[in-house]
Amino acid sequence: CIRDRVSTQSTGFSFSANMPFIKVTKNKPYFKRFQVKYRRRREGKTDYRARRRLILQDKNKYNSPKYRLVVRFTNKDVIAQIIYSKIVGDFVLAAAYSHELPKYGITLGLTNWAAAYATGLLLARRVLKKLHLDHKYHGSKVTGEDFNVEEGEGPKPFKAILDVGLARTTTGARVFAALKGATDGGLNVPHSETRWPGYDKEGSKLDATVLRKYIYGGHVREYMDKLQAEDPEKYQKQFSRYVKAGITADKLEEVYKNAHKAIRANPKFEKKKKEQKEGDKKAQPKRYHRVALSLAQRKDRVKQILAAKEKAAAAK
Repeated sequence: CIRDRVSTQSTGFSFSANMPFIKVTKNKPYFKRFQVKYRRRREGKTDYRARRRLILQDKNKYNSPKYRLVVRFTNKDVIAQIIYSKIVGDFVLAAAYSHELPKYGITLGLTNWAAAYATGLLLARRVLKKLHLDHKYHGSKVTGEDFNVEEGEGPKPFKAILDVGLARTTTGARVFAALKGATDGGLNVPHSETRWPGYDKEGSKLDATVLRKYIYGGHVREYMDKLQAEDPEKYQKQFSRYVKAGITADKLEEVYKNAHKAIRANPKFEKKKKEQKEGDKKAQPKRYHRVALSLAQRKDRVKQILAAKEKAAAAK
């Protein structure tokens, strides 16, 4: 019906007469003043409100870097880095990845709680060794208790602030496993025990046995035992790589203990040497220009040309 529909020539919209007035907000002035957000905000990768608070340094500290313990998780890896920011961008002081753990004996479950702890421990020992503080700050043994580095005589402990990115900071989350590994490794990372697994909110108390269980993969061991008892077929399928490697539920704690010892013994990163195969194009790249000759080579070349000309003239 014509009476039920009212068209507005100014906006070009048509709507029912029973509807309230609709204000057009996205008009020309709106788009002329529209400010595009940062690229990483548009991609949903960076929380700039949190980042601003993490990287801003006090003016009276001048150019002293403000270090962050950055922890990120992918589907197959745990990434832990010590990063500081400058105007031109971020700089990485040291890094550790869970795909390095097979070198220390942890070959499976590289993204679980225990692997995240080991990655944080590896990063802590690596950065302290780089700064020559590894002999002064040894960290703590795995007891399950909360640990904070105590400042002694000489250089202060290395301080970093935890950067979790967009991860949810729920109690017992894996980002706190890397934090626990870093603090036990000797880094000074401000934290509270309220986020460790085993913390009782009602009693305001931390159960150290629960936290120790998670550090040594006890939660995985319990699930392995439960699944093997209830459904052996499903156990063989779900833990097939553990079965193939000969890792049973009873051996799991020993694997992590040995890995922690190996990390403390040698946390240094070693680059893999690339083997150059014969006929490899990358090893011997093509040259499309003549190689520059030295003065002695050029003189020798002239002598060879003259000698060849004299030899040809003599032959004639």
